[in-house]
This record gives sequence, C-alpha cells and structure tokens, in this order.
Amino acid sequence: MDSSGLASLEDISFQSLTFGVLNIDSVIDYIKAFLEEMPDSSYSLIIGTDSHEVGGGGKEGKDINLVTAILIHRKGFGGRYFWTRKEMNNIHTLREKIYAETMMSLNFASTFVPLFKKSLNGKSPNYDLEIHIDVGEHGDTRDMIKEVVGMVTGNGYIAKTKPESYGASYVADKHT
Repeated sequence: MDSSGLASLEDISFQSLTFGVLNIDSVIDYIKAFLEEMPDSSYSLIIGTDSHEVGGGGKEGKDINLVTAILIHRKGFGGRYFWTRKEMNNIHTLREKIYAETMMSLNFASTFVPLFKKSLNGKSPNYDLEIHIDVGEHGDTRDMIKEVVGMVTGNGYIAKTKPESYGASYVADKHT
C-alpha cells in the first residue's frame, strides 16, 4: 500500500461484466482497443467512486464498501466500464464518507492516468478526463459540493456532480 491507502494498481483486481476479472494492464488494453475502434470519435474517460455501509457501526465508526469505477464512453455510441472494490473502516460522518469516495477517485486517477498515457505511446485520442462525485444540489451532500469539486479541480481534473456524475452515482453504486 502507498501512503494514500491505495494498493499498487498492479495488485488490484478489476471486474467487468463483459471480460470478467482483470488486472490493470488488461483494463488499459481494453480501453485502448475501444478507443482505436473509432479513433475520430469523442470520448470521456471517467473515474467515480461510491460507497455503502457494511455491517454495523459503533464508537469506532462505520465500515464502508468503496467501489471505484473507470468508464470509457464513446459519446453517442455507448461505452465500457470496469470496477474495483475496497473496504474502509472508521467512517463517522457523511462528510468523511464523501471525502473518502472523492479521495479514492483522486488517488486512483493519480496512479491510473500516467499508466494509461504511457500505454498510448504518444498517440492522443480525443477524450475528456472526468472525476464523477456522488454529491448534488438535492439532499444532504449539497453543502459539500464546493469543497469536493474544489478538491478535484485543484488536482487538475474536470469534476461532475449529480445529475451528471453517473460514473459514481449509477455505475459504481450498482456494484457497492
């Protein structure tokens, strides 16, 4: 594990409904192949994390199941996605949970994006990199929008919130 609590990507297994259990190199290969099928199309490369409580919580806090999804979306033509799961302990508040989700996406992106760019060998397909955050104007998370969007944009990424944050609020959520 590195200082962020994220295991090396080489040690993480990913899931895909289409391709089964994969390592990071296979995920990158499938994303590259998808980009190469229609190289002149526009794409979004999306990273989003959602979580759900597992078991009970006590004084020590709650345990949450974090699912990080990576999606490649060919605008107007569908896409593919992959996900990985991690358990985190000692979460006391909704704020801590949203921070954990956002930091998981940022830590994942900071490791994944350089590996992905290196694999492209100088080719630069037309894609936007987005971090999807599971917060929105309606509900208990509305007061946190500026904070977590600031965290994401401060790290150089495009931030999307509900209802546009389907990578977190729908895809990752589906596997928590």
